[in-house]
Amino acid sequence: MPCSQIDIFVQVLQADGGTRSACINAATLALSDAGIPMRDIVTSCSDGCLCSTPLLDLNYIEDSAGGPDVTVGILSKMDKVTLLQMDAKLPMDTFENVMGLATEGCKAIATYILEVLLENTKRLECQRG
Repeated sequence: MPCSQIDIFVQVLQADGGTRSACINAATLALSDAGIPMRDIVTSCSDGCLCSTPLLDLNYIEDSAGGPDVTVGILSKMDKVTLLQMDAKLPMDTFENVMGLATEGCKAIATYILEVLLENTKRLECQRG
């Protein structure tokens, strides 16, 4: 769709951490469900460290504890990073652990989104005969 622009607005009604990631995943799902052609889907998750333990999908309490917070977005099939936001510095070995955990989390989200889209497509196909 050359010379086109698609604007997506997401309103968060209640938050418990990870709102940026939730909005990215919701936008990906909305675009896919609308039939917009895309090369790949973008999925995102937040993670960080609490007491030197990497955690995936931080909730509000974990996020507010003051530890490093990393938000990652990837193109799941191409395995390319599209978003990397860090709110604090991390040692390189800890960053690699956190980044690996985030990548696996994003791939799990992508698998789930694709399953939901396939299920919805089959349901629509049955309804249309």
